[in-house]
Amino acid sequence: MMRALYTAATGMGAQQMNVDTIANNLANVNTTGFKKSRVDFQDLLYQQIRMAGASSSDSTQIPTGINIGLGVRPAATQKMFTPGLPKLTNQPLDVRLDGDGFFQIELPDGDTGYTRDGSFKLDEERRVVTSDGYLLTPNITIPENVAFENMSIAQDGTVQALVAGETTPTDVGQVTIATFVNPAGLTATGGNLFKESAASGEPNVGTAGTEGRATLVQGSLEMSNVAVIDEMVDLITAQRAYDVNSKSIQTSDEMLGLANNLKR
Repeated sequence: MMRALYTAATGMGAQQMNVDTIANNLANVNTTGFKKSRVDFQDLLYQQIRMAGASSSDSTQIPTGINIGLGVRPAATQKMFTPGLPKLTNQPLDVRLDGDGFFQIELPDGDTGYTRDGSFKLDEERRVVTSDGYLLTPNITIPENVAFENMSIAQDGTVQALVAGETTPTDVGQVTIATFVNPAGLTATGGNLFKESAASGEPNVGTAGTEGRATLVQGSLEMSNVAVIDEMVDLITAQRAYDVNSKSIQTSDEMLGLANNLKR
């Protein structure tokens, strides 16, 4: 059987994953804090027909060998943590991270999730939560008799609220930021959340604006970092690569047909 059949099949499978990844990027073009993914490819093993450096005579060596490649495989899907465009909302509980880092979220199972999505809300107990109702960590509770316009979140994460009838704002908590040595190693779990993994390293939690951590911008959100034009170009390239690999299979099939139809 011709190697080209199986080699081209690996190419089609790889481009299918590439298209799947691009489709997910495009689907999340308006998702707050979304980070696009990229597929990295590697070539497969090579079949060595003739080894380079082997002796061709008592005094000469073969300068180059014969190695036939056996295709391609996806090696990784990498999250690209380039910043997304800012969007002004003027909502007091919308917070954008200007720089590196993640908000910390308390998940229902007790684990900590990490997100760039700063579109926070208040629950029935006036605690700051995500759109899914998960608590922001450290937990912050806004006192009663505080109007939204009387809340402020400083660049260092300090949250202040002005209670009705008072003249001096009260500190009600502070948002801390987590950074990772390798954020691309975080595990995406959906819902705009990531989880720590062995590849990401442990979180380095601290005050916003210190040790390279992002500062906070109130009344603004970070949008997706997906560039539609770039994704469309990548989509066309992947489609053409898939088409070329299918042509390789057709050509191999035609060659096998010719061989089968040979007559003496």
